[in-house]
Amino acid sequence: MKYRKFGNLDLEVSALGFGAMRMPLAGENPEDIDEEKAVEMIRFAVDKGVNYVDTAWPYHGGKSEILVGKALQNGYRAKVNLATKLPVWKLEKKTDMDEILDEQLEKLQTDVIDFYLLHALGEERWETCKKLEVLNWLQKVQAEGKINYIGFSFHDDYELFEEIIDSFDWDFCQIQYNYLDTEYQAGQKGLKYAYDKDIGVIIMEPLRGGWLAQEPPKKVKEIFASYDDRTPVDWALQWLWSQKEVSLVLSGMSSLQQVKENIVSASNSEVGLLSKEENEIIENAAEKMRGPITCTRCEYCMPCPNGVDIPGNFLLYNQADLFDEYEKNKEKYYEMDKEKRADKCVECRECLEKCPQNLAIIDLLKDVDSFFSENK
Repeated sequence: MKYRKFGNLDLEVSALGFGAMRMPLAGENPEDIDEEKAVEMIRFAVDKGVNYVDTAWPYHGGKSEILVGKALQNGYRAKVNLATKLPVWKLEKKTDMDEILDEQLEKLQTDVIDFYLLHALGEERWETCKKLEVLNWLQKVQAEGKINYIGFSFHDDYELFEEIIDSFDWDFCQIQYNYLDTEYQAGQKGLKYAYDKDIGVIIMEPLRGGWLAQEPPKKVKEIFASYDDRTPVDWALQWLWSQKEVSLVLSGMSSLQQVKENIVSASNSEVGLLSKEENEIIENAAEKMRGPITCTRCEYCMPCPNGVDIPGNFLLYNQADLFDEYEKNKEKYYEMDKEKRADKCVECRECLEKCPQNLAIIDLLKDVDSFFSENK
């Protein structure tokens, strides 16, 4: 495993971090984590040198923190930097923060959380933080020894990112960044801004929710094959690790095989690894890999109260557009349970405030249904 400097902190983190958001399931319910497989994956990663494990209050319907707590028993807790997040959207009064943190410590079976983040900050949640003096509270619980380092994850425009960075003496931040999202949200500009302030930067969605891990379109496959036989996942990860500003790449792995493959990639990584020609190959691939809907399938919008499979509908739309497979994906659309299809949206708007990508979900679901209803 390779290790990297983490901002101005006196520690090194593994190039690869373990994200506990997409763990294997024993059934269809996201809360039904396959505990045996998930624990095996986390412990295997730690045994191979991964020293950063990330979870959060809402992951797997609130079960992720509990699973991570179990996985880090038997001496594993002492081997890792443990990260979780304060669900800012749940805060109504100042006492909520202590209650939530105490519950997280209990779930995680630990006395201290190493890296504590304000989760998925956007304009509205940032205003909540200011109103309830959350930053003062973070310093209080840090002084009490309940957390070690203070940071935030971010989903909004660059201007707000810069405002938040300048508002506090942050230890680290976490941004969505991959070779498709260089100009999206904080983007490459935000990455460099934080780095220049000596703030550690953690990368989330390095594979755009698996979008960059799938078998690429023919044109993209030809671009990659023109250089070497590196896998699409390795191309995406090495592009990130090659940048000096990246402190750690967080991957939400769903199988032991993915863990093994990512560990090999991390072990082969280094700053400046990719040549000018290889970076140009990535840029060319990116031009042909962007689907019409920038959904990462994080499933924050789920479950839909009316049963609509929001990310599933968006995936079919993107696949049909990018791979020029309209009929194939149209067939899949009409094979879905009727209540899961896009046309069953009742516009309750519950999903809109949950989406970290700020997608116009209701309008996009209409687009999906219209797209697949053509020439029905």
